[in-house]
Order: sequence, then structure tokens, then C-alpha cells
Amino acid sequence: MNKIRKGDEVVVLTGKDKGKRGVVLQRVDVDHVLVEGVNVAKKHVRPNPMKGVQGGIVDKTMPLHISNVALFDAKAGKASRVGVKIEDGQAQRFFKKSGELVKA
Repeated sequence: MNKIRKGDEVVVLTGKDKGKRGVVLQRVDVDHVLVEGVNVAKKHVRPNPMKGVQGGIVDKTMPLHISNVALFDAKAGKASRVGVKIEDGQAQRFFKKSGELVKA
């Protein structure tokens, strides 16, 4: 079961954007996620009139490794690790700090 999913609010734990919060836009692969407004790089784009693309410098969100982000626990007010427990035959994610179930 994926502990971090699309739509979850996460906090960056390490790197140049440490402490920033954002929403997971997508899971790139098993180990990487795209977080809104975090790890943004400048990309130089060539103009392509056939596709209607104007050239210039564009901001692009780059993937982060999931070990560098943690779910934001609103009740605790800070990042928390996530555990999985099985209730009624279904896996439920919960915050390790507060014990609350993750809503999503």
C-alpha cells in the first residue's frame, strides 16, 4: 500500500526546500512524487511554431524522492510518519504521532 498518494498534503524534510508544504500532484514512479510549488527548476524551451510553443524560460516542477517528504498532520501541526492498520479487511492509513486516520 502506498503511504503517500496523490492529493496528500506533505512537508519537505530535507534539501533546499526544507520545511515547505505542498500537495502531491502525481506519483512519478514507485519512489518519486511531484509536489506543488516545491523543487521548481528553470527550463529553457525552444520555440516550436508548428506546435504553437513559444520559446523562453519556463518553471518546471521536478520530482522528489518519497523519503524526503512526510505527510502533514493537521492535528499535531507538523509532519508525521504514516502507519497502516487493517480494519474490517481494508487497509487504513494513520498518523503515528496522533493516531488519527488519514483522510483522502
